[in-house]
Order: sequence, then C-alpha cells, then structure tokens
Amino acid sequence: MAHSHDEIVRTVERFIEAFKECERINSWSWLADEFYHEDCVYDCQYGGVMPVVANGREEIRRTHYGRDMEVGSGWEGWTFPYVGYAVNGDQIITHWLNRGPGLRPDGSHYETHGVSFITYGGDGKFIRQTDLFDIGHQMVLCDELDEAGLLSPRLKEEWVRPMKARIAKAMSA
Repeated sequence: MAHSHDEIVRTVERFIEAFKECERINSWSWLADEFYHEDCVYDCQYGGVMPVVANGREEIRRTHYGRDMEVGSGWEGWTFPYVGYAVNGDQIITHWLNRGPGLRPDGSHYETHGVSFITYGGDGKFIRQTDLFDIGHQMVLCDELDEAGLLSPRLKEEWVRPMKARIAKAMSA
C-alpha cells in the first residue's frame, strides 16, 4: 500500500532530527521503538564479511542501535549526519556519513559515505532497512584516525581488527 508522500517525508525528517538528538545525548536504542514496526527487518552487510540482520524491533534495539552504537561501544565522538534523501512511493534512499571524531590537519572531516534503502510501512515507522557503505574505505578511515590518535582503543580491538581479519580471509579464499 502506498502512503502519502508528505507522510513519508515527515517521517524521514523526524528520523534525521532524531539522529541529531541521539548524537547529542549518546543514546540510540530508543530509535527502534520510535521508527520501526515490530516486525521490521534491518540489515547491514558490512562488505559481505559480517552480515548483521535484525529481525524485529527488539533485535534492532540490541544490535544496530544497542551493541553497535550505545555508550561504551567505541563509537563515542562519531556522528552520522545525513546528506540528503529521496522518496519514491514507499521507498526511501538516504545518504549519510560515518564521521569520525576530530578534524584532519587540513580542516576536513574524517568521514566515509553510506546509503540506506528503507521501506516505509505507515504510522511513522519503517518495515525494512538495508545499510550499505564501503567497508574498505571505512577501514582506511579508521587507520587514519588511529594514526591521528583519535580511534578508540575499544573500537580498534573489538571492531576494526576483527573486521580487517574477516576481509583478509574473504579476499584470500
């Protein structure tokens, strides 16, 4: 069922504002209840080497917006600003950034681009979301942050090193 364009745009704009609030308060898990239907599926393939698929709001809360984003996860100081979005029927494409802490010596941000493919399900909530970003560029970005002394040791040990190992294994197969 197609929903009104205005309804979907209002929801996307509320979602973008909610992300800003999450960054401000460093709390993310509430997004699951606010923006996802109970039976929503949310996946991020992480370059095909570590697919994370959350089936339902509780798994979304525990994975994407809990384990992967909450305080102490290593992502402190990161922001995820939105560049823009497009709506076609119930389909939404968002363009966002993984922006690391600090600035490069030239004043530019440490960042990589990503996109989300989202299906709107009515009542201000999504029923499907798939996130994609270039994991190779993300690893290079993390190396840059590490060299600048800006990468969280926890993020390096619990996410960057294991991800690099997965990528290397997949590339050597």
